[in-house]
Amino acid sequence: MTTSEPNEPKTADELLDAVGPAFSKLRRTSLLEVENPISAKDLSRTLVLNHVMEATREPGREITVGGVAELLAVDPSVASRMVTDNIKAGYLVRGASQQDGRRSVLHLSPAGHELMERFRRHQRSAFEYITAGWPEGERLDFARLMLKYVDSLDDLRQRGPAAVAPH
Repeated sequence: MTTSEPNEPKTADELLDAVGPAFSKLRRTSLLEVENPISAKDLSRTLVLNHVMEATREPGREITVGGVAELLAVDPSVASRMVTDNIKAGYLVRGASQQDGRRSVLHLSPAGHELMERFRRHQRSAFEYITAGWPEGERLDFARLMLKYVDSLDDLRQRGPAAVAPH
């Protein structure tokens, strides 16, 4: 830190303790009035759509309502309501599993893909707006570190709860 603001953490512990509350504020960027606005309702829908989109990027990988519940860490009935809302809005479609015809799997509809593209453009506009006064190197470093953090989170999730060690 080069300058010290009154509420800015000063020690390593204060800085690390401030990370969690900072992450909780990140979703607010989605509601900024920048280019490609997303309604609050569609913003909540993108939680489900993002997981479905990521899961179905890999050839042969499928996702069910149960998979959405697991990824969102919510009760299956909550996930079912969220999925149903996306289906009614025209963003998701159910289909038969190619691996087990008894299961229903989820896919983004063309409208779902369009919403996610709009969401990506909105998020980029919000990032550019928020970091407009930052030096270009800091903006790109932050973007790289955020992506590295998210990739590490995915790696940790795949290894399971035993991989989480106390600090």
